[in-house]
Amino acid sequence: MKKQSRPAPSSVDDLTPRGIVAELDRHVVGQTRAKRALAVALRNRRRRRQLAPELARDVQPRNLILIGPTGVGKTELARRVARLSNAPFLKVEASKFTEVGYVGRDVESIIDELAENAVQMVRRGRLAEIEKRAQKNAEERLLDLLTKPRGKQKKSRRRRLEGKRGKKLREEVRRQLRAGKLDKRRIELEVIDRFPAGAELSGVGDEEFEVHLMDLLGMVNQPTVQKMRVGEAINYLVQEEEARLVDMDQVVREALTRVQEDGIVFVDELDKVAGRESGQGPQVSREGVQRNLLPLVEGTSVNTRYGPVRTDHVLFIAAGAFHVSRPADLIPELQGRFPVRVEMESLSEADLVRILTEPENSLIRQYRALLSAEGIELTFTDGALRRVARLADQVNRSTENIGARRLHTVLETLLEEISFQGPDSKEKRFVVDEAYVDTRLSDLVKDQDLSRYIL
Repeated sequence: MKKQSRPAPSSVDDLTPRGIVAELDRHVVGQTRAKRALAVALRNRRRRRQLAPELARDVQPRNLILIGPTGVGKTELARRVARLSNAPFLKVEASKFTEVGYVGRDVESIIDELAENAVQMVRRGRLAEIEKRAQKNAEERLLDLLTKPRGKQKKSRRRRLEGKRGKKLREEVRRQLRAGKLDKRRIELEVIDRFPAGAELSGVGDEEFEVHLMDLLGMVNQPTVQKMRVGEAINYLVQEEEARLVDMDQVVREALTRVQEDGIVFVDELDKVAGRESGQGPQVSREGVQRNLLPLVEGTSVNTRYGPVRTDHVLFIAAGAFHVSRPADLIPELQGRFPVRVEMESLSEADLVRILTEPENSLIRQYRALLSAEGIELTFTDGALRRVARLADQVNRSTENIGARRLHTVLETLLEEISFQGPDSKEKRFVVDEAYVDTRLSDLVKDQDLSRYIL
């Protein structure tokens, strides 16, 4: 039975843990235990904000470890939680980081990237608030240029532009501008130069560096007159007005506050750095990554490009398959900072059927929408959906289990002919039934060697 879509609530603060789980159910099938744990972690943030400041400072986030194979929904749950709470979010892979002194990324860059994401998030919100105002201001500035008297007729033209006649002319130009009739007309516009092309500091000695740098900086923000089309000019003026109307200092302050109070970091592949030090080999670096990650999870101050950020109340959600290693193989200090551990459920054939249809932006809806852009109407029978799920589950069992991601590969192979031939075909209605699925996929699934590479 298909669920009816409904608009998401304006704020996660309006939702109880049960309500948060219901919202996650709209996008992720199953995994009730993980959803409940994430819902409680989100609700605890709201509860902490209602405490006295002295007590709130000591209430630590309930960091989680999601344990399960790939493709069961770990990353999607973390992303949906971040969107639901409108929180700064960053996904990183633990295996991409190395211990200090090794070649690779430093774990402190996690917080720097999280701060950058928060700044962009807040800035987008500010731009949405002043969008109409910026467009109006840009339009008025462009109208000033288009109706500005030029050349020898300057004095007489100014007189004509005064009073009611001038207003009528301005409104007529406005009408043509909005209709796009003036887009190709070229005008002269005063623009601010960026850092000059070809300006380099190479070969400059230490004594000359400061003087040379000041000379280059003096060349920045110098207005120059450029000729451009009206269609380009309006876009430039809108961006200029947005930059003028948005206070970036205020944006940065709010962004850093959001990071410290609501930031979420999803650390994937934590099992890849699990392991104890043996004195040599990669284990040294793995334990080093854990020890470098520990201060961030415990709570420390990290210098970012926007200023210092405290990580005491950043929520860390770790994930990993833990096939070879176990959470107990992590260093004890890090284990203690992830008090909540959830074993994710492997996906069954029934789960795969639900994943195909139930989420708001399910795979079937996505494929139907993509093909409808070409005027193609695609219909799946219930038997075809069950057959696709059965074949995906069969391939997962016989080869590498990649969970719901197997549905992508199966559907791509299944619909390859329709996607390729459909736009040129006179027939624009296609029905995918069980027989069509068997024709396209059954032999492929039976060939273990071939399915390993294709599916």
